[in-house]
Amino acid sequence: MPRKKLILICQFGGEFVTSDDGCLTYTGGEAQALDINHETIFHDLRLEMAKMFNLEYKSLSIKYFLPGNRQTLITLANDKDLKRMYDFHGDSVTADVFVLGREGFNPEDLPMHASRPSGIKLAKTVPASVASQDPTDTLSVAPADDANTHLSVTLDMNATPADTVKKRRRTASWKVGASDPAIVAVTDKVKETRKSASRKKSFRNHGAAALVVEEEQQPMQSDVPWVDISLYSSTDVNSKDISLEEMVASWKDGIVGVGQEFKNVVEFRDALQKYAIAHRFVYRLKKNDTNRASGVCVAEGCSWSIHASWVPSDQVFRIKKMNKAHTCGGESWKAAHPAKSWLVSVIKDRLRDSPHRKPKDIATCILKDFGIELNYTQVWRGIEEARKQLQGSYKEAYAQLPWFCDKMVEANPGSSVELFIDDDSKFQRLFVSFHASIHGFKNGCRPLLFLDSASLKSKYHEVLLTATALDGDDSAFPVAFAIVDIENDNNWHWFLEQLRSAISTSQSLTFVSDKEKGLLKSVLEVFENAHHGYSIYPLLDDFMRNLRGPFHGDGKAALPASFFAAAHTVRFDSFKMFTEQIKQVSSKAYDWLMQIEPECWTNAFFKGEIYNQITVNIVELYTNWIEEVWELPIIRKVEALGCKMMELMDKREMDSNGWTTNLAPSKEKKLQEETLKAQAFKVLFSSDTVFEVHGDSIFVVDIVTRDCSCMEWALTGLPCCHAIAVFNRIGRSVYDYCSKYYTVDSYRSTYSKSINPVLDIFEPLGEEDASEVRQVLPPTTPRPPTQPKEKQYKRKRELKRVMTCTRCKGEGHNKATCKETL
Repeated sequence: MPRKKLILICQFGGEFVTSDDGCLTYTGGEAQALDINHETIFHDLRLEMAKMFNLEYKSLSIKYFLPGNRQTLITLANDKDLKRMYDFHGDSVTADVFVLGREGFNPEDLPMHASRPSGIKLAKTVPASVASQDPTDTLSVAPADDANTHLSVTLDMNATPADTVKKRRRTASWKVGASDPAIVAVTDKVKETRKSASRKKSFRNHGAAALVVEEEQQPMQSDVPWVDISLYSSTDVNSKDISLEEMVASWKDGIVGVGQEFKNVVEFRDALQKYAIAHRFVYRLKKNDTNRASGVCVAEGCSWSIHASWVPSDQVFRIKKMNKAHTCGGESWKAAHPAKSWLVSVIKDRLRDSPHRKPKDIATCILKDFGIELNYTQVWRGIEEARKQLQGSYKEAYAQLPWFCDKMVEANPGSSVELFIDDDSKFQRLFVSFHASIHGFKNGCRPLLFLDSASLKSKYHEVLLTATALDGDDSAFPVAFAIVDIENDNNWHWFLEQLRSAISTSQSLTFVSDKEKGLLKSVLEVFENAHHGYSIYPLLDDFMRNLRGPFHGDGKAALPASFFAAAHTVRFDSFKMFTEQIKQVSSKAYDWLMQIEPECWTNAFFKGEIYNQITVNIVELYTNWIEEVWELPIIRKVEALGCKMMELMDKREMDSNGWTTNLAPSKEKKLQEETLKAQAFKVLFSSDTVFEVHGDSIFVVDIVTRDCSCMEWALTGLPCCHAIAVFNRIGRSVYDYCSKYYTVDSYRSTYSKSINPVLDIFEPLGEEDASEVRQVLPPTTPRPPTQPKEKQYKRKRELKRVMTCTRCKGEGHNKATCKETL
């Protein structure tokens, strides 16, 4: 059975010390223990730690080590990271986590949301020196709130809702179930002196929003604003025992009519709020002070009204008049327009559960749950603000870039990090290549780099440029990336210059990119003696898009196979044969293909490192990462990309430690397959280094030049079956003739270094310091233009296949309607 909990030993106040072998040790400080389970919410954990160590919530950062690795710290940033950490520790009872942040817990700084059970238990304080004592001696407390609330962990269950409200700062936050949503209008005025000025106030109420208007004259219905009420502690009903819907239903009898008495006006307003929530209507308090309160339904002409006032002789607040009948037919509910704060609080709850939800989906959920119809713009703006509160300001993230770049280099000496801004201090380019990536590329990867780009799908439309190598197991190995304001020739040229400076090698490199990017010129200008090839799969897509009829023989379906065969073959005569096959099917397809330089896409003519046998989709690695982080500000994007690279490298290093073969698994498998084939061949000596291998055909193998007439050895870097037959005959090890890049030693060297996260917390600069630091503003990149309608129409026509008759080879009809005489 899977374990139900994991005990976190939370350490704070100490420092990391690096030993000679690169391992990190945490010394000093204090430690406390927390129980978590697989359902624990990250924001709940973060909030509990902020309270526990008296830290600013926004500055708090949580780190941990992977089991068996004390060199690389992993950052917890979201629920997925927390569950991953939980899973990493397998059947472990405890796990060490390290908490960083600025001191000073302030509930007012917390974002707004609804509370919910978290499954966190607080243990007794564990001094750092005795952290090894039994952490299972826990003290259960009330469930911690989510990261964006500031409710106290301990609730006074004897306090009235009014007492609770007085103790809390009134901010917007609420959450309700899918049924019985409630929106009410109330006025909160607790001051002893009456004020004539109208203003809005906020309350807390469990699962409800409220409209607060203080006025002497009723405004137009369309001008009714919305203000959220806060969450009351549930003093009358235990939320653990009943559902939210049952709780709201219990409020229906909170107001019974004339003569009902309350301790004071606050208790009356509280009961009235809940009553309106349960009965689903919106009201306005026209008169509201400590001595009286008069309310009417906000729907024009509705008869519902209530009046209550203070009775000095009895020392009670009593309902004097009440008309319970509504003549509006629920129109007050429909007339309500949510304020931004309420909408943001609702959207935040949904984004926590599903960060990538689209505005349309959220609008549909709000309509279903609350009966409120919102347009796309309202929801989109609410999402923007919700993400800002959850993840930080996009604009502030740009301002912090200079500091963050310095800290990345400080945490990873030998890394190349370059930030470029324009004359108006607007962000233009950021280049990042970690020392671990540079070392891995130089010491374990083939001199082969794939260049590609991907949209970050962000508010400012930045583009991610990437340079990726292949490790010894033919898996993508990130070498460098850049975030630029727009993808163009200048930014690509700048990226290549930074890449050259980072890897600083005199070795001849091979670059592969999409032909449509037009990088051939830039690559050859920046890198001397470099080779450049076109990515085969985008080229195939272009090839298929530009096909024209008529088609003969097997037709269009045969063309992809012929295209791949022409690209993969290493023989000139075979290349000519496959292209002739294409010509027989479609002469126009053949003409299009021959316009592309064969030395840039075929193995037969290419002079650089062979790459066409690679089937891995390089850019998919980054697009998968982007899907998880696209909504984050730029600093958190960079940090998240670094963490993904760090996890990738650490996992592959750990995997390789268990390998017992000489070559990486995929290469070892290929070699064993060739070894089985070699048993059927007969080997004849031509000389000490040249051999003839006889099977269905005769192949010549030269073990000095590492060449076979089948040309597979040169293509793959692994001895072919004919060469292996020779090695078996002369008693030599086949592993001595394999490419060094495929060995397990090279693979481990590729992943021998680690990427370290930035552990420091950003400290806002004073006015004097800020004037000396570069100010970075967000880019003003326009939204990428959509394709004009004329061009789309033209492209549609180009893609339309011309009907060809298989009987007479004529166009415009098929054999069923053919009238030609043969």
